[in-house]
Parts: sequence; C-alpha cells; structure tokens
Amino acid sequence: MDDSALVERAVASRDVAAFSALARMHHSKVRGLLLRLTRGNHAAADNLAQETFLAAWRAIANFRGESSFSTWLYRIAYSRFLMQARKRKPDDQLGEWQETAPSGENATLARVDLERAFAKLSPQESAALTMCFALGLSNSEAASAMDIPLGTLKSHVLRGREKLKTILGDPS
Repeated sequence: MDDSALVERAVASRDVAAFSALARMHHSKVRGLLLRLTRGNHAAADNLAQETFLAAWRAIANFRGESSFSTWLYRIAYSRFLMQARKRKPDDQLGEWQETAPSGENATLARVDLERAFAKLSPQESAALTMCFALGLSNSEAASAMDIPLGTLKSHVLRGREKLKTILGDPS
C-alpha cells in the first residue's frame, strides 16, 4: 500500500495500524537524517526520531498533502532537532552530539572521512545536503521540509558542498 492510502486511513479513522505502516516505511530515512544532524549520536537520533513520529501521529489530521508525506516527516524531524539544539548551551551542543568515528571492519576510510567532514558543517548545511543528496529530495522539497526559501536552501547546499570540497581536499 502506498503513502497516500495509508495517510488517508490514518486521518479518516485514526487507524493506528496504517500509521504504524507509514512509520516503518519512513523510520530509517528519518533516523538517518537525524543521525547526520546529531553528528553520529545514535541515542539522540533515536530519541528525536521517536519524538518525530509521536508528533506526526498527533498532527496527522493536519497533513494537507501539499508535499509528500516523507517531506512532511522530514520537516517535523528537522523542527524537533532545532528545538532540541536551542535548548542546549552552545558549548555543550557539539560535545554531547559528537561521537567518535565509527569503528569496525565495515567502516571504510572514505565513510569516516565524510562523517568527520559533515561534522564540521553547520546544521543547516548538513540538513540541506542530506535531504538533497542522501534522501533524494528535490530542492523544493528540501526547502519545504526545512521551512526555508528555495534560494536559502540552494545557498546552504552550495556552501556545504564547497566546505566539503575544502575539508576533503578536492582540487576541483
């Protein structure tokens, strides 16, 4: 069953099973976005993902279908992240959310370098790049999810890409 049918069931009859199916379909991408924004802090990403889906369930009747359901979820997730970030002291934010790079046989050096480079971006740049490239959203969808103008989104993407090139030593 597709998103629109599940959303319709969740809205029309407060169908918990339909919303659970939506949550299962979108959980990994929402968590992935939050994991990137929290700079690899799995516990914070899990907590924020849970808050995102609880907020989405409470507000499902407000979903108007002006964007895709996933874009609506990303907007909620990003808003939750920003609310949490505002509650933290500026000095504590990076320290608590920054974990060491992933270890183990499966972690490649390129992935570790990219994660470290992303940790040096602003949350807005990281979110814009993640939504546009990792999640495959269009610029318009990402701007909607972040609740910012399209031009601002494009600026975050451009600045983020330039910073990544500099950090990773890309000569082009």
